[in-house]
Amino acid sequence: MAYELTLVTAGLLVLAGVIAGFINTLAGGGSFLTLPALMLLGIPADVANATNRVGVMLQSMEAVRGFRRHGMLPTQAIVPMLVPSVGGALLGALLASLMPVAILKPIMLGTLIAMALLMVVRPSVVAVAEGTSPLSPWRSPLGFFGLFAAGVYGGFLQAGVGFVLIAALAGALRYDLVRANALKMTATAIFTGVALTIFVVRGQVLWIPGLLLALGSVVGVRLSVGFALAVSQRMLSWFLFAMVVVSCLAVWFG
Repeated sequence: MAYELTLVTAGLLVLAGVIAGFINTLAGGGSFLTLPALMLLGIPADVANATNRVGVMLQSMEAVRGFRRHGMLPTQAIVPMLVPSVGGALLGALLASLMPVAILKPIMLGTLIAMALLMVVRPSVVAVAEGTSPLSPWRSPLGFFGLFAAGVYGGFLQAGVGFVLIAALAGALRYDLVRANALKMTATAIFTGVALTIFVVRGQVLWIPGLLLALGSVVGVRLSVGFALAVSQRMLSWFLFAMVVVSCLAVWFG
């Protein structure tokens, strides 16, 4: 597939990856930057959607490593997330590889607006009180469904999936934002691997742009993990809300 890659555009892809890796680790929405960056090279939206998963996969793995090194990854919660999130991701990736590209924008916008309204009407959704005991998705039907829905959305689109995962992990399962972000990146790594496999088999991944994004993304993640551990829950909540609003605007005017 023909696309235009120069030294300047390669540098911009790496820079976009750095910014996306930083904001994806703390909130989400980085793909609203990386997807347009890929499409500026002349890459069709469906191929850009698939290629973007390379960076997302590697940044997620780096974030998981960082949170685990600091003791902020609840490893006992990982296995219960696998069934709903991976099952949803498999379904979502199959849908994305078969359905028309035109349906992507309304799905993105609807999801983001719903998340923004939820945070305004019920800010406690992501502002979990200190000392709250988290729930298992097996004991929370809402949490189980939320993880499945996040998997479907992430497998289908990826852009903005971090917001859906935080709604499930912080809102339904009651994890604080640092641990919710750690689990979010774990779940993202798992179902992005599922989705990426499907896209690779279907020949929809362009490796050079994808790896350039990944290079920047890993740098962004390394900067963001320390930041997430240093700031307050309140600041993380405001950062999350700001990124939801910015992502809504990006989709609306994109």
